[in-house]
Amino acid sequence: MRRERATTRPSGGPSVTALPTAVAVRSRSRDTVDGDVAGAVGQELEEVLRARVGQAASIDPTFTRDVAERVAHFTLHGGKRLRSQFLWWGLRACGGGSEGQTRSALRIAAGLELIQTCALVHDDVMDGSPLRRGRPAVHTDLATQYGPVRAGEGDVSFGAAGAVLVGDLALVWADDTVAETELDTATRLRVREVWRAMRTEMVAGQYLDLHGQATAVRSVSRAVRAARLKTAMYTVERPLALGAALAGADGPTVRALRSAGRCAGIAFQLRDDLLGLFGDPEVTGKPSGDDIRSGKPTYLVAVALARAEATGDQRCRALLEGALGDGDLSEDDLTRIRAALVATGARDLVTAEINRLVARGHRCLNAISMEPRVLRRLGALLRGVTTPPAAPVEHDQRHAPPVSHGLADATPRSDR
Repeated sequence: MRRERATTRPSGGPSVTALPTAVAVRSRSRDTVDGDVAGAVGQELEEVLRARVGQAASIDPTFTRDVAERVAHFTLHGGKRLRSQFLWWGLRACGGGSEGQTRSALRIAAGLELIQTCALVHDDVMDGSPLRRGRPAVHTDLATQYGPVRAGEGDVSFGAAGAVLVGDLALVWADDTVAETELDTATRLRVREVWRAMRTEMVAGQYLDLHGQATAVRSVSRAVRAARLKTAMYTVERPLALGAALAGADGPTVRALRSAGRCAGIAFQLRDDLLGLFGDPEVTGKPSGDDIRSGKPTYLVAVALARAEATGDQRCRALLEGALGDGDLSEDDLTRIRAALVATGARDLVTAEINRLVARGHRCLNAISMEPRVLRRLGALLRGVTTPPAAPVEHDQRHAPPVSHGLADATPRSDR
């Protein structure tokens, strides 16, 4: 099958002029942002990306069309701005929200969304995932952009290599955006320290994911560590800490906020593990079973294997071990895998762990003195990203022996 050769721009990608019209007057007060954090960050992103794409246009038109505009299109279309919302409510929880802090928070939030673009684009390359947010992943789109689809490796290599550059540019723009944010010296140092740590932790977590796939390490503790570094700290804990850094919060407040964020962040990843198999692909925007097909050592699978070993359930253990890394799994295979996750009690255990972590996170939040309405909004945000999917099957676990979850070291203590 042949495809039309791209002559002007990537499929689905916007032109520079297609970016939303600049807002003539920026009126983003604290109360306005409180009412619509995602919308305010979206406006900030439009402004940032218009400038970045314009700068790219002065370098080379092909680079602008294929790489820079893809960064803009991916970042502006889709995503719930979760990290930005946690940054904002972290600022507000610590009493921040002045005009200058609001302006700085929105600009740094734009940087967070760009680093998320980098993470997702690279993650899809490493996992070989063809879809993202219900549309072709960047590497898939690039692979089919030029000329006919060939049987060799050329298209795949071009798509993957191009996507790496798209992610790299997003990271460059993220760092530039944060570096150019107007901050006083003390605040800049606090923000930079959190930003530096977050980037390194994210890369470490991604590598542990890859290492687990390559070495077939399936331990529960390793799965938790990868989840904590790759998702928990990067998605919730560090964005909250960025807000606290902007507000100049004291040590006890920062520690309590980070503890709440780490609990919620781990719960968020465990929920994502469940959604990867039990969620609706129309809602998640990703094919069901992607983690199993790519051989990812998730906490859900690690717990299931540990339970199967503890109960002597060789059938479930063999089924799960045989499925990990099998890219040709059918829907019938996935149905059997889901049944094994229920039969071993892993699904119930992960759901219970999510609920425990969420409850602990809320206790940490309640220890912080903040406006009641801010507490309500932050609490609602935590619940929204950690509510487990409804269980489709009931299973009696009253007589199943316990398994060590390995979460003790990952669950934050107030002195961390």
